[in-house]
Amino acid sequence: MFIDEVSLEVLAGDGGNGCMAFRREKYISMGGPYGGNGGRGSNIIFEADEGLNTLIDLRYRKQIKGDKGANGEGKGKHGRNAEDILIRIPCGTVITDLDTNLILADLTKNKEQAIIAMGGRGGRGNIAFATRNNPAPNFAENGEPGEKRRIKVELKLLADVGLVGMPSVGKSTIISKISASKPKIAAYHFTTLVPNLGVVRVSKDKSFVVADMPGLIEGASLGEGLGDQFLKHIERTRVLAHVIDMGATEGRDPLRDFQIINQELQSFDPKMLEKPQIIIANKMDMESSFKNLEMFKKEVKDIPIFEVSAFQGEGLKEVIQALSDLLDHTIKKPLYEEEKFESHVLYQFKEEKPFTIVKEKDIWVIRGEQVEKLLRMTRFTTEEAALRFASKLRKMGIDEELRLLGAQEGDTIRILDFEFDYQE
Repeated sequence: MFIDEVSLEVLAGDGGNGCMAFRREKYISMGGPYGGNGGRGSNIIFEADEGLNTLIDLRYRKQIKGDKGANGEGKGKHGRNAEDILIRIPCGTVITDLDTNLILADLTKNKEQAIIAMGGRGGRGNIAFATRNNPAPNFAENGEPGEKRRIKVELKLLADVGLVGMPSVGKSTIISKISASKPKIAAYHFTTLVPNLGVVRVSKDKSFVVADMPGLIEGASLGEGLGDQFLKHIERTRVLAHVIDMGATEGRDPLRDFQIINQELQSFDPKMLEKPQIIIANKMDMESSFKNLEMFKKEVKDIPIFEVSAFQGEGLKEVIQALSDLLDHTIKKPLYEEEKFESHVLYQFKEEKPFTIVKEKDIWVIRGEQVEKLLRMTRFTTEEAALRFASKLRKMGIDEELRLLGAQEGDTIRILDFEFDYQE
């Protein structure tokens, strides 16, 4: 089964908790802190595998969850890092964050990897907090929560040439003649339900890959027929080969067919029409084909046209050579510009506050990734830990912001599910 798009949730592993312990040995007084750090949680890593050609392994996986790192222990022992979760996907797969619509990765080479969700770092044990002013800290950290993302995993086939055209114009017949691909061929529309790939041998040491796309119809870019599902697979191709039924066997106008296909390509992505193109005038073994071709050439003058009869195998050698020559002079371009990737910063705006404060009924609610992470990593088992948490909030500017908003002594403050009283 060909599956080319999957949406799921990835949850990296949380870091292990740091340990709070003290060294206690006979004849050694004031042994000091002895708690180790927690281990890192699992990263969720996607890796391209040239042996795969579908996303079927991910079809029924709604969630991928990493393991938590091991907790730190006494005697200064650090917790073990959790093993990363490796997900193998076909080459040519694009991974997008559904919440931000940013591209996280575009994996096109075999064994190429991308960390899609980072595991949380391990919480620090009390050894790590020892200072000259506080040589025996009485607190430790919980592990950092792992990243959570809702992602779309989308396969966009890797092919050099894309065969495009209306249904039943002979695309499948052509790819079966010029390569070892054996697509289903029959006398009805949409015989091809999934893209077919074929390797075309030009010479002993030269070849290229051709993709036969399911037939397009008018409105394909808006969801009509099968086109909206498979237009994306044409995006990576370097050259487009329009297959036109010059015999007009179904009563269609060849010129109108060509115009409709180009309109749908432009509607889906205007860059499609920037690709080099050739026209394969198929079914030239029919009597009406030559008259139709003559009329076609009067309107289309800037694109090379090759006359073939795919059924009889005539004219295909010239098409193969023309495509090979065109590919030799066509540079491979990345599918996405660099600025579309999450890691690229176009402009650094003035830093905004890392939190928001709103009043809901009689409670001041504080939200923000940094604040919520601080809460999750604080272990409120000692007074010293609570004082450290309050100090961190003060340094973020939360106390001052609450004061400016009119918070009064004794008001209830909430962060996630944790509530406490406001004190100046």
